[in-house]
Amino acid sequence: MSKPADEFSSRNSESEAEESNHEDAVSDNEKPKHQQQLVPIPSSSLIVDHTLPVPDMLPSLVKLSKELFKEWSNLDESHFSAERVSGGITNLLLKLSVKEENGNTVDVTVRLYGPNTEYVINRERELQAIQYLSAAGFGAKLLGVFGNGMVQSFIHARTLEPLDLRNPKLAAEIAKQLNRFHQVEIPGSKEPQLWNDIFKFYERASTLTFDDHEKQKKYATISFEEVHTELMKLKELTGCLEAPVVFAHNDLLSGNLMLNDDEEKMYIIDFEYGSYNYRGFDIGNHFNEYAGYDCDYTLYPNKDEQYHFLRNYLQPENPDTVSENALKELYVETSCYMLASHLYWALWALIQAKMSPIDFDYLSYFFLRYDEFKKQKETCLSLGESYLSESKTK
Repeated sequence: MSKPADEFSSRNSESEAEESNHEDAVSDNEKPKHQQQLVPIPSSSLIVDHTLPVPDMLPSLVKLSKELFKEWSNLDESHFSAERVSGGITNLLLKLSVKEENGNTVDVTVRLYGPNTEYVINRERELQAIQYLSAAGFGAKLLGVFGNGMVQSFIHARTLEPLDLRNPKLAAEIAKQLNRFHQVEIPGSKEPQLWNDIFKFYERASTLTFDDHEKQKKYATISFEEVHTELMKLKELTGCLEAPVVFAHNDLLSGNLMLNDDEEKMYIIDFEYGSYNYRGFDIGNHFNEYAGYDCDYTLYPNKDEQYHFLRNYLQPENPDTVSENALKELYVETSCYMLASHLYWALWALIQAKMSPIDFDYLSYFFLRYDEFKKQKETCLSLGESYLSESKTK
Protein backbone atom coordinates (compact mmCIF):
# COMPACT_ATOMS: atom_id res chain seq x y z
CA MET A 1 0.00 0.00 0.00
CA SER A 2 1.55 3.32 -0.97
CA LYS A 3 0.42 6.61 0.44
CA PRO A 4 -0.45 9.21 -2.20
CA ALA A 5 1.12 12.63 -2.32
CA ASP A 6 -1.62 15.13 -1.66
CA GLU A 7 -2.27 18.45 0.00
CA PHE A 8 -2.51 16.95 3.45
CA SER A 9 0.45 14.66 3.61
CA SER A 10 3.16 16.51 1.75
CA ARG A 11 4.37 12.96 1.21
CA ASN A 12 5.71 14.00 -2.15
CA SER A 13 8.94 13.35 -3.95
CA GLU A 14 10.06 16.76 -5.01
CA SER A 15 13.16 17.76 -6.97
CA GLU A 16 13.75 21.40 -6.11
CA ALA A 17 16.64 23.99 -6.97
CA GLU A 18 18.61 27.16 -7.08
CA GLU A 19 21.56 25.84 -5.11
CA SER A 20 22.95 29.37 -4.87
CA ASN A 21 19.88 30.50 -2.95
CA HIS A 22 20.39 27.63 -0.56
CA GLU A 23 24.06 28.50 -0.08
CA ASP A 24 23.10 32.08 0.81
CA ALA A 25 20.69 30.74 3.38
CA VAL A 26 23.29 28.42 4.89
CA SER A 27 25.78 31.24 5.36
CA ASP A 28 23.13 33.19 7.25
CA ASN A 29 22.94 30.31 9.70
CA GLU A 30 26.28 31.45 11.15
CA LYS A 31 24.42 34.36 12.75
CA PRO A 32 22.71 33.95 16.12
CA LYS A 33 19.20 32.59 15.63
CA HIS A 34 17.49 35.80 16.71
CA GLN A 35 19.58 37.88 14.30
CA GLN A 36 18.79 36.00 11.09
CA GLN A 37 17.52 38.49 8.54
CA LEU A 38 14.28 37.70 6.74
CA VAL A 39 13.64 39.22 3.34
CA PRO A 40 10.10 40.36 2.53
CA ILE A 41 8.35 37.70 0.45
CA PRO A 42 6.50 38.84 -2.70
CA SER A 43 2.81 37.97 -2.62
CA SER A 44 -0.12 37.84 -5.01
CA SER A 45 -3.83 37.14 -4.60
CA LEU A 46 -3.88 35.22 -7.89
CA ILE A 47 -5.49 31.75 -7.87
CA VAL A 48 -4.19 29.04 -10.21
CA ASP A 49 -6.75 26.38 -11.14
CA HIS A 50 -5.06 23.11 -10.16
CA THR A 51 -7.69 21.02 -11.96
CA LEU A 52 -6.49 22.16 -15.40
CA PRO A 53 -3.98 20.19 -17.47
CA VAL A 54 -0.50 21.69 -16.99
CA PRO A 55 -0.34 23.26 -20.51
CA ASP A 56 -3.62 25.08 -19.79
CA MET A 57 -2.21 26.42 -16.52
CA LEU A 58 0.71 28.09 -18.26
CA PRO A 59 -0.98 31.48 -18.95
CA SER A 60 -1.89 31.77 -15.25
CA LEU A 61 1.63 30.71 -14.21
CA VAL A 62 3.14 33.31 -16.53
CA LYS A 63 0.85 36.01 -15.13
CA LEU A 64 1.70 34.92 -11.59
CA SER A 65 5.44 34.93 -12.29
CA LYS A 66 5.33 38.43 -13.78
CA GLU A 67 3.34 39.68 -10.81
CA LEU A 68 5.67 38.17 -8.23
CA PHE A 69 9.03 38.70 -9.93
CA LYS A 70 9.50 42.06 -11.63
CA GLU A 71 12.63 40.91 -13.50
CA TRP A 72 10.39 38.62 -15.54
CA SER A 73 7.64 41.16 -16.20
CA ASN A 74 8.76 41.92 -19.79
CA LEU A 75 9.20 38.28 -20.90
CA ASP A 76 6.58 36.82 -23.22
CA GLU A 77 4.99 33.41 -22.72
CA SER A 78 7.52 31.67 -24.99
CA HIS A 79 10.13 32.13 -22.24
CA PHE A 80 8.12 29.98 -19.80
CA SER A 81 7.54 26.23 -19.63
CA ALA A 82 6.02 24.04 -16.93
CA GLU A 83 5.96 20.35 -16.10
CA ARG A 84 4.45 18.31 -13.33
CA VAL A 85 6.96 17.12 -10.74
CA SER A 86 4.84 15.27 -8.22
CA GLY A 87 1.58 15.23 -6.36
CA GLY A 88 -1.92 13.89 -6.72
CA ILE A 89 -4.85 15.88 -8.07
CA THR A 90 -4.25 18.22 -5.15
CA ASN A 91 -1.05 19.69 -3.71
CA LEU A 92 0.27 19.67 -7.24
CA LEU A 93 3.99 20.35 -7.64
CA LEU A 94 5.19 21.98 -10.83
CA LYS A 95 8.63 22.77 -12.14
CA LEU A 96 8.45 26.16 -13.84
CA SER A 97 11.42 26.96 -16.11
CA VAL A 98 12.05 30.54 -17.20
CA LYS A 99 14.52 31.47 -19.93
CA GLU A 100 15.78 34.94 -19.05
CA GLU A 101 16.88 37.58 -21.54
CA ASN A 102 20.55 36.80 -20.91
CA GLY A 103 19.95 33.20 -22.01
CA ASN A 104 20.10 31.67 -18.51
CA THR A 105 17.30 29.33 -17.48
CA VAL A 106 15.96 29.56 -13.93
CA ASP A 107 13.89 26.73 -12.44
CA VAL A 108 11.45 27.20 -9.57
CA THR A 109 8.92 24.94 -7.85
CA VAL A 110 5.27 26.01 -7.82
CA ARG A 111 3.22 24.26 -5.14
CA LEU A 112 -0.56 24.39 -5.57
CA TYR A 113 -2.67 23.69 -2.48
CA GLY A 114 -5.85 21.66 -2.80
CA PRO A 115 -9.25 22.03 -1.14
CA ASN A 116 -9.90 21.33 2.55
CA THR A 117 -6.31 21.88 3.67
CA GLU A 118 -7.54 23.68 6.76
CA TYR A 119 -8.67 20.36 8.20
CA VAL A 120 -5.15 19.16 8.91
CA ILE A 121 -2.67 21.90 8.01
CA ASN A 122 -2.18 25.33 9.57
CA ARG A 123 -1.01 27.27 6.50
CA GLU A 124 -0.34 30.45 8.45
CA ARG A 125 1.95 28.54 10.81
CA GLU A 126 3.68 26.86 7.86
CA LEU A 127 4.34 30.10 5.96
CA GLN A 128 5.78 31.79 9.03
CA ALA A 129 8.04 28.86 9.88
CA ILE A 130 9.30 28.28 6.35
CA GLN A 131 10.91 31.71 6.19
CA TYR A 132 12.94 31.14 9.36
CA LEU A 133 13.83 27.57 8.42
CA SER A 134 14.91 28.71 4.96
CA ALA A 135 17.07 31.43 6.51
CA ALA A 136 18.68 28.72 8.64
CA GLY A 137 19.49 26.68 5.52
CA PHE A 138 16.65 24.16 5.49
CA GLY A 139 14.49 23.14 2.58
CA ALA A 140 13.76 25.10 -0.54
CA LYS A 141 13.89 28.87 -0.32
CA LEU A 142 10.48 30.54 -0.20
CA LEU A 143 10.36 32.96 -3.13
CA GLY A 144 6.71 34.00 -3.21
CA VAL A 145 3.20 33.21 -2.04
CA PHE A 146 -0.12 33.47 -3.85
CA GLY A 147 -3.82 32.75 -3.38
CA ASN A 148 -3.58 28.97 -3.36
CA GLY A 149 0.08 28.13 -3.18
CA MET A 150 3.71 29.13 -2.97
CA VAL A 151 6.78 29.43 -5.19
CA GLN A 152 10.07 27.97 -3.96
CA SER A 153 13.57 27.44 -5.24
CA PHE A 154 14.25 24.13 -6.96
CA ILE A 155 16.66 21.68 -5.32
CA HIS A 156 18.68 19.40 -7.59
CA ALA A 157 18.72 16.23 -5.52
CA ARG A 158 17.03 12.86 -5.27
CA THR A 159 14.32 12.00 -2.81
CA LEU A 160 15.32 9.29 -0.35
CA GLU A 161 13.58 5.91 -0.24
CA PRO A 162 12.65 4.15 3.03
CA LEU A 163 15.58 1.72 2.74
CA ASP A 164 18.00 4.67 2.55
CA LEU A 165 17.13 5.45 6.16
CA ARG A 166 18.86 2.23 7.24
CA ASN A 167 22.18 3.32 5.73
CA PRO A 168 24.35 4.10 8.81
CA LYS A 169 26.10 7.02 7.11
CA LEU A 170 22.82 8.60 5.98
CA ALA A 171 21.16 7.91 9.34
CA ALA A 172 23.99 9.77 11.09
CA GLU A 173 23.64 12.72 8.71
CA ILE A 174 19.86 12.86 9.19
CA ALA A 175 20.38 12.85 12.97
CA LYS A 176 22.89 15.70 12.76
CA GLN A 177 20.63 17.73 10.48
CA LEU A 178 17.67 17.13 12.80
CA ASN A 179 19.72 18.33 15.77
CA ARG A 180 20.38 21.59 13.90
CA PHE A 181 16.75 21.82 12.75
CA HIS A 182 15.60 21.60 16.36
CA GLN A 183 17.73 24.61 17.27
CA VAL A 184 15.91 26.99 14.91
CA GLU A 185 13.71 29.43 16.78
CA ILE A 186 10.36 30.42 15.28
CA PRO A 187 8.63 33.50 16.73
CA GLY A 188 5.35 33.05 18.58
CA SER A 189 4.09 30.60 21.16
CA LYS A 190 6.50 27.83 22.14
CA GLU A 191 3.71 25.61 23.44
CA PRO A 192 3.96 22.03 22.11
CA GLN A 193 1.12 21.32 19.68
CA LEU A 194 1.02 17.52 19.69
CA TRP A 195 -1.95 17.00 21.95
CA ASN A 196 -3.83 20.06 20.65
CA ASP A 197 -3.50 18.69 17.11
CA ILE A 198 -4.19 15.09 17.99
CA PHE A 199 -7.39 15.89 19.91
CA LYS A 200 -8.57 18.14 17.06
CA PHE A 201 -8.02 15.19 14.75
CA TYR A 202 -9.91 12.98 17.23
CA GLU A 203 -12.93 15.32 17.35
CA ARG A 204 -13.17 15.42 13.57
CA ALA A 205 -12.38 11.74 13.03
CA SER A 206 -14.93 10.50 15.59
CA THR A 207 -17.94 12.25 14.06
CA LEU A 208 -17.69 11.23 10.40
CA THR A 209 -20.34 9.66 8.20
CA PHE A 210 -19.67 8.03 4.84
CA ASP A 211 -22.04 7.79 1.89
CA ASP A 212 -20.32 4.58 0.84
CA HIS A 213 -21.99 1.72 2.74
CA GLU A 214 -18.85 -0.43 2.95
CA LYS A 215 -16.78 2.49 4.26
CA GLN A 216 -19.43 3.31 6.85
CA LYS A 217 -19.59 -0.32 7.94
CA LYS A 218 -15.81 -0.47 8.37
CA TYR A 219 -15.74 2.91 10.15
CA ALA A 220 -18.44 1.74 12.57
CA THR A 221 -16.13 -1.00 13.89
CA ILE A 222 -13.82 1.62 15.44
CA SER A 223 -14.25 2.13 19.18
CA PHE A 224 -13.55 5.82 19.64
CA GLU A 225 -14.07 5.42 23.37
CA GLU A 226 -11.12 3.02 23.35
CA VAL A 227 -9.05 5.40 21.22
CA HIS A 228 -9.79 8.27 23.62
CA THR A 229 -8.77 6.15 26.62
CA GLU A 230 -5.49 5.29 24.92
CA LEU A 231 -4.84 8.95 24.12
CA MET A 232 -5.41 10.06 27.71
CA LYS A 233 -3.21 7.29 29.11
CA LEU A 234 -0.39 8.09 26.71
CA LYS A 235 -0.67 11.83 27.28
CA GLU A 236 -0.36 11.31 31.04
CA LEU A 237 2.69 9.05 30.75
CA THR A 238 4.58 11.18 28.24
CA GLY A 239 3.85 14.28 30.33
CA CYS A 240 5.89 12.74 33.13
CA LEU A 241 8.92 12.36 30.84
CA GLU A 242 9.39 16.15 30.63
CA ALA A 243 10.70 15.90 27.07
CA PRO A 244 12.37 19.02 25.66
CA VAL A 245 10.18 21.13 23.38
CA VAL A 246 11.69 22.13 20.02
CA PHE A 247 10.41 23.33 16.66
CA ALA A 248 9.76 19.93 15.13
CA HIS A 249 9.28 18.80 11.54
CA ASN A 250 6.64 16.21 12.58
CA ASP A 251 6.66 14.42 9.21
CA LEU A 252 10.26 13.32 8.68
CA LEU A 253 9.67 10.43 6.31
CA SER A 254 12.03 9.48 3.49
CA GLY A 255 10.02 11.53 0.99
CA ASN A 256 10.82 14.69 2.93
CA LEU A 257 14.57 14.07 2.79
CA MET A 258 16.63 14.77 -0.32
CA LEU A 259 20.23 13.99 -1.12
CA ASN A 260 22.59 15.40 -3.70
CA ASP A 261 24.81 12.35 -4.11
CA ASP A 262 27.58 14.21 -5.95
CA GLU A 263 27.96 16.82 -3.21
CA GLU A 264 26.83 14.48 -0.41
CA LYS A 265 24.46 17.21 0.74
CA MET A 266 21.29 16.35 2.67
CA TYR A 267 18.13 18.48 2.58
CA ILE A 268 15.16 18.40 4.95
CA ILE A 269 12.12 19.68 3.04
CA ASP A 270 8.36 20.28 3.38
CA PHE A 271 7.32 21.84 6.67
CA GLU A 272 3.53 21.61 6.36
CA TYR A 273 3.16 19.86 9.71
CA GLY A 274 5.95 21.76 11.47
CA SER A 275 5.21 23.12 14.95
CA TYR A 276 6.69 23.39 18.40
CA ASN A 277 6.54 19.88 19.71
CA TYR A 278 8.29 17.26 21.81
CA ARG A 279 11.73 16.22 20.66
CA GLY A 280 10.90 12.54 21.15
CA PHE A 281 7.86 12.76 18.90
CA ASP A 282 9.91 13.99 15.94
CA ILE A 283 12.46 11.21 16.36
CA GLY A 284 9.93 8.47 17.14
CA ASN A 285 7.85 9.50 14.15
CA HIS A 286 10.97 9.33 11.96
CA PHE A 287 11.71 5.80 13.20
CA ASN A 288 8.15 4.75 12.30
CA GLU A 289 8.84 5.95 8.76
CA TYR A 290 11.54 3.29 8.31
CA ALA A 291 8.51 1.05 7.63
CA GLY A 292 7.70 3.04 4.48
CA TYR A 293 4.27 3.66 3.05
CA ASP A 294 3.56 -0.06 3.14
CA CYS A 295 3.82 -0.04 6.93
CA ASP A 296 6.27 -2.94 7.01
CA TYR A 297 7.22 -2.63 10.67
CA THR A 298 9.76 -5.42 10.43
CA LEU A 299 11.91 -2.56 9.09
CA TYR A 300 11.57 -0.52 12.30
CA PRO A 301 15.13 0.20 13.52
CA ASN A 302 16.44 -2.13 16.19
CA LYS A 303 17.94 -0.81 19.42
CA ASP A 304 21.50 -0.64 18.02
CA GLU A 305 20.29 1.32 14.98
CA GLN A 306 18.31 3.67 17.20
CA TYR A 307 21.30 4.22 19.48
CA HIS A 308 23.46 5.00 16.43
CA PHE A 309 20.95 7.67 15.40
CA LEU A 310 20.52 9.03 18.93
CA ARG A 311 24.28 9.34 19.51
CA ASN A 312 24.66 11.41 16.35
CA TYR A 313 21.65 13.50 17.32
CA LEU A 314 22.85 14.21 20.87
CA GLN A 315 26.51 14.87 20.00
CA PRO A 316 26.86 15.52 16.25
CA GLU A 317 30.58 16.28 16.54
CA ASN A 318 31.50 13.53 19.03
CA PRO A 319 28.82 10.82 18.95
CA ASP A 320 31.01 8.32 20.80
CA THR A 321 31.14 10.56 23.87
CA VAL A 322 27.41 10.36 24.63
CA SER A 323 26.76 8.90 28.07
CA GLU A 324 24.65 5.77 28.54
CA ASN A 325 22.27 7.72 30.77
CA ALA A 326 21.62 10.34 28.08
CA LEU A 327 21.11 7.61 25.50
CA LYS A 328 18.67 5.68 27.66
CA GLU A 329 16.69 8.82 28.49
CA LEU A 330 16.21 9.72 24.83
CA TYR A 331 15.56 6.08 23.87
CA VAL A 332 12.71 5.86 26.40
CA GLU A 333 11.34 9.25 25.36
CA THR A 334 11.43 8.29 21.68
CA SER A 335 9.82 4.89 22.27
CA CYS A 336 6.86 6.42 24.11
CA TYR A 337 6.29 9.23 21.63
CA MET A 338 6.55 6.72 18.78
CA LEU A 339 3.19 5.44 20.06
CA ALA A 340 1.76 8.96 19.79
CA SER A 341 2.93 9.07 16.18
CA HIS A 342 0.80 6.01 15.36
CA LEU A 343 -2.31 7.58 16.90
CA TYR A 344 -1.66 10.92 15.19
CA TRP A 345 -1.47 9.47 11.68
CA ALA A 346 -4.22 6.92 12.31
CA LEU A 347 -6.69 9.71 13.14
CA TRP A 348 -5.33 11.81 10.29
CA ALA A 349 -6.12 8.93 7.93
CA LEU A 350 -9.77 8.87 8.97
CA ILE A 351 -10.15 12.55 8.11
CA GLN A 352 -8.44 11.87 4.80
CA ALA A 353 -10.87 9.02 4.12
CA LYS A 354 -13.70 11.53 4.27
CA MET A 355 -12.11 14.67 2.81
CA SER A 356 -9.45 13.64 0.32
CA PRO A 357 -10.33 13.24 -3.38
CA ILE A 358 -7.40 10.83 -3.78
CA ASP A 359 -8.30 7.25 -4.64
CA PHE A 360 -6.66 5.60 -1.65
CA ASP A 361 -7.83 3.27 1.11
CA TYR A 362 -7.29 5.60 4.05
CA LEU A 363 -9.58 3.53 6.27
CA SER A 364 -7.26 0.55 5.92
CA TYR A 365 -4.34 2.82 6.71
CA PHE A 366 -6.03 3.77 9.99
CA PHE A 367 -6.13 0.12 11.00
CA LEU A 368 -2.50 -0.47 9.98
CA ARG A 369 -1.33 2.32 12.26
CA TYR A 370 -3.74 1.62 15.10
CA ASP A 371 -2.98 -2.11 15.09
CA GLU A 372 0.75 -1.39 15.27
CA PHE A 373 0.10 1.00 18.16
CA LYS A 374 -1.71 -1.78 20.06
CA LYS A 375 1.05 -4.25 19.22
CA GLN A 376 3.80 -1.99 20.63
CA LYS A 377 1.81 -0.37 23.44
CA GLU A 378 2.57 -2.65 26.38
CA THR A 379 6.30 -2.85 25.69
CA CYS A 380 6.75 0.90 25.30
CA LEU A 381 4.50 1.92 28.17
CA SER A 382 6.27 -0.55 30.48
CA LEU A 383 9.61 0.89 29.36
CA GLY A 384 8.43 4.40 30.19
CA GLU A 385 6.93 3.43 33.54
CA SER A 386 10.06 1.50 34.59
CA TYR A 387 12.27 4.43 33.66
CA LEU A 388 10.15 6.87 35.64
CA SER A 389 10.14 4.51 38.63
CA GLU A 390 13.95 4.20 38.51
CA SER A 391 14.32 7.97 38.23
CA LYS A 392 12.20 8.52 41.33
CA THR A 393 14.25 5.96 43.27
CA LYS A 394 17.48 7.71 42.29
